[in-house]
Amino acid sequence: MGSSLVSINLLVTKLKEEIFSNTKNHHLQSFVSPSAYDTAWLAMIPHTLEHNSPMFKGCLEWLLKNQNEEGYWGESINGLPTIDTLPATLTSMAVLRKWGTGTHNIENGLKFMHANTENMLHHHHHDLPRWFFIVFPATIELAESYGLDLMFSDDAKSIISQIYHVRKQIFGMEEMVDKWQYPPLMAYLETFPMTKHNVDEETIIKHLSEDGSLFQSPSATAQAYLSTGNQKCLDYLISLVQKYPNGVPENYPMDEELVELSMVNQVQKLGLSEYFTEEIDNILRKVYRSYTDQESPQDNKIFIATKLYKDSLAFRLFRMHGYNISPRTFCWFLYDNEILDHLENYSRQFTSLLYNVYQATDLMFFEESEVDEARSFSKKVLQRISATKNIVNDTVVMLPNISKMIEEELSIPWIARLDHLDHRMWIEQNNEGPLWVGKASFYRLSCIHNFQLMQLAVENYAFRQLIYQNELAELKRWSKKWGLTEMGFGREKTVYCYFSVAASTCLPHDSIIRLLVAKTAILITVADDFFDMIGTLEELHILIDAIHRWDGKGLSGPSKVIFDVLDDLVRDTTETLVLHGNIDVIEDFRDLWRETFNSWLTETTWGKNGYIPSVNEYLETGMISIATHILVLTSSCFLNSSLPLFKVKPQKYENITLSLMATTRLLNDIQSYEKEQEEGKMNLVLLHLKENPDASMDDSISLVKTFLEGKRKELLKHVFTEDNSDFPKQWKSLHLSCFKAFQMLFNSSNLYDSDADLQLDIEKAIYVPPKHELPKYLKPQTTMHPFPQKRNLMITGEYFQTPARRFVHGFVGIKCHQLPKKSMRNVIYEVLSPPMFRSCFI
Repeated sequence: MGSSLVSINLLVTKLKEEIFSNTKNHHLQSFVSPSAYDTAWLAMIPHTLEHNSPMFKGCLEWLLKNQNEEGYWGESINGLPTIDTLPATLTSMAVLRKWGTGTHNIENGLKFMHANTENMLHHHHHDLPRWFFIVFPATIELAESYGLDLMFSDDAKSIISQIYHVRKQIFGMEEMVDKWQYPPLMAYLETFPMTKHNVDEETIIKHLSEDGSLFQSPSATAQAYLSTGNQKCLDYLISLVQKYPNGVPENYPMDEELVELSMVNQVQKLGLSEYFTEEIDNILRKVYRSYTDQESPQDNKIFIATKLYKDSLAFRLFRMHGYNISPRTFCWFLYDNEILDHLENYSRQFTSLLYNVYQATDLMFFEESEVDEARSFSKKVLQRISATKNIVNDTVVMLPNISKMIEEELSIPWIARLDHLDHRMWIEQNNEGPLWVGKASFYRLSCIHNFQLMQLAVENYAFRQLIYQNELAELKRWSKKWGLTEMGFGREKTVYCYFSVAASTCLPHDSIIRLLVAKTAILITVADDFFDMIGTLEELHILIDAIHRWDGKGLSGPSKVIFDVLDDLVRDTTETLVLHGNIDVIEDFRDLWRETFNSWLTETTWGKNGYIPSVNEYLETGMISIATHILVLTSSCFLNSSLPLFKVKPQKYENITLSLMATTRLLNDIQSYEKEQEEGKMNLVLLHLKENPDASMDDSISLVKTFLEGKRKELLKHVFTEDNSDFPKQWKSLHLSCFKAFQMLFNSSNLYDSDADLQLDIEKAIYVPPKHELPKYLKPQTTMHPFPQKRNLMITGEYFQTPARRFVHGFVGIKCHQLPKKSMRNVIYEVLSPPMFRSCFI
């Protein structure tokens, strides 16, 4: 355990210095991949004095060293080259041929083109993006002009002929700068010499930005310089290469706010935000200032798509961190029918955008009709996209496994997913990272491709699993010691309770809180089952009397076990608090439990006597009997900034706690009405049906769901709104974690009463390390360090937690002889033979 923490802390320190340090201007470069296409065009420019050599030799060197092992230049998704690799590879080979270098690279590139062009064009034939029709024919002509023999098959030539035809149509229909298209044709200036479209020098200079770029495109600006010799263009290109010496990006200057928001988003989704709290706060505070004076959206559909993607991401992050942010920040698109029609009519091109909008609406507050409308719209379109099972040609971002992610998002809402398992899903499904769609290729707008960050994510997940395994073993011993696993009635939920608590929160080191909440939940389950199943009214009154006196004399059987466990739990908890320097709250804790046991007795008495309470009477009791207030209030005393102790008294609950009590009661009632109807117990669904004989069961369920939805939004507002109260953020987060656990258990059925429905999730959360395949672009390149053929490297939590392997046997009872004879570190060391990778594991 200690070794694992040391390893994690070293990685965190390194990442803070290399990625988040404000002292380094190049930190954003870690999150945007270079564009082979644009880098090749800069390498095309001859030196002003030495015309037989390139002006930007570093760009040429980058091309020589960054060819993929399969022969292409460009990006991949799930290990497969994207369609942008075809023009990127053609341009790169043309540049190498121009300068008479890279013979071996050209040979490999031609092999790739010969082997893959037909299949790739056939696969994407009906979904090729606009930019491809403009760029690909031009790069074919460019390559052939330098004598490269492409030798396309007849089938490939047939498709290419159709692509040429579409290009002709585009140039015939669009203006050089068309408000309905972004980037406009002028942004593809580098393709014009091959299309015989002449643009005079005056027109080019007219459209240059103040920084000297042509629509912030390095490739177009390179051609603008070649065509005009304009000094501002050259200054822009020199500045670009100085800032990005290892391959230039697709666009420059880029939207740094969008890059930084993406950094924060990725760090959070990987489960690493606790290590970068200060850095995340600094980024959000800086970006938030620019949102206080929000400009109106641009009058351009692609530009609008990029803006909406950024705005919806910003809204979700700001709201999640307690900023006062208006829904209008991203809901502005709802007021433009043309935008709505564009998103619907070309929905597959905006899959990632709509996915992002839908995620932003997870954090909807009560009476936010705009957010509700945005959620309905994005959900409707995403459902239609998902039904096609064919998501391609996204105009904004291409996410690996996007179909699966949309299916997961639509079937299980964020509020019903546990954070720990969400982090695992993001690690496993997004190993390649999202691709931002640029002018003529894709580039990664994601920190996911930073190997050290992914290493930290996997190692951190494995570290949590070690903690969870140890705590669960301790909890099982505790349950067995008190006889809670062998009561002879009711539900044995030791593992379920711990899993729900541990996987719902992002706080990895709060062992006291996790174990206290889990023990409390186990005791609540046993006691509740005793009241519901076998306890007679006489036995229950005796137990209640003992709890009021807080004296277990005279108790026997289950009553004695329940009281003894309760007494020990309260005493142990409050004594620990005293040791931590807090005031003794033993009587306050006892009163919380007395109130809860009284509510159970009331409900049991109603059932046995056939009494039907009013709705208000039922809810007053039911909000107490669900017992979630005990879970959050007793454990909150152990937070770093603990709850003021006067807030722990019964019947003086804060609004956030009352919202939690109401929502969890409603969740339980919606999924357990059938069981409680059989047992003769009252339930809000059944109560509404009794009071409204003309209503159907579906009507009653729908009404309770509507009530729940309102209370859930109310709870989210309490959690994510900064107020002037003296409640720490962690206390609010504890309420959210508790609710998410309940929402998971009662989202579409009563999973808590199931025997094995959660078993797979439990295995993933606590025992099975996450699998993460090293992306190909992180593997050594063919031109530098050839890999052994047919070698597939799979990295799991076992690999990344190797520092802890030496220590873990002393922590969780693993014997030395159970460890592999050859450590995972040595396996990695041997497979990753190039020295440049060995240092990652030393």
